Amino acid sequence: MAERDAGNADEAKSIGERLTERDETLAVAESLTGGLVGSRVTDVPGASAYFDRGFVTYAYDAKRELLGVSRESLDGEGAVSAAVAEEMAAGARDRAGTTWAVSTTGIAGPGGGTAEKPVGLVYVGVAYAAPWGTEDSFVRSERFRLDGDRAAVKRRSADAALDVLARGIRDVDGKR
Repeated sequence: MAERDAGNADEAKSIGERLTERDETLAVAESLTGGLVGSRVTDVPGASAYFDRGFVTYAYDAKRELLGVSRESLDGEGAVSAAVAEEMAAGARDRAGTTWAVSTTGIAGPGGGTAEKPVGLVYVGVAYAAPWGTEDSFVRSERFRLDGDRAAVKRRSADAALDVLARGIRDVDGKR
């Protein structure tokens, strides 16, 4: 456990260093993680240089009102879907006016799962606002199937969010 926590701290620190060097900012939009991703980001001293805000949008109405997630996506795909993860990330990025946003949505359990959407199903979205005119902005998501009890699924979802964000930043770095 301590090894994994150290890895998370290193990942959050690395993300912070890259954002600071690039003079970029971050917002988070969280459902099942309930603020855990934002907490991990702000565990790093100096996070105020790049972390703008977090949205904890557990309910459908919160996702619609605060992040602009469409009724059609929520109704047609459900909150636990790639479409909603992407709309959450884009909404957080655009409403906060940040360079980056990462989102989490999923089923932490122990109940709430179905055959189609089992406990441990998680989507992480990431949105990047490239400089205007470059056409390099993007929004994408990744699907995860995580094992463990409720606390473990939440913890691993936050780990996944940091990993997806770090890879997104590396992808942009590779294009520069």
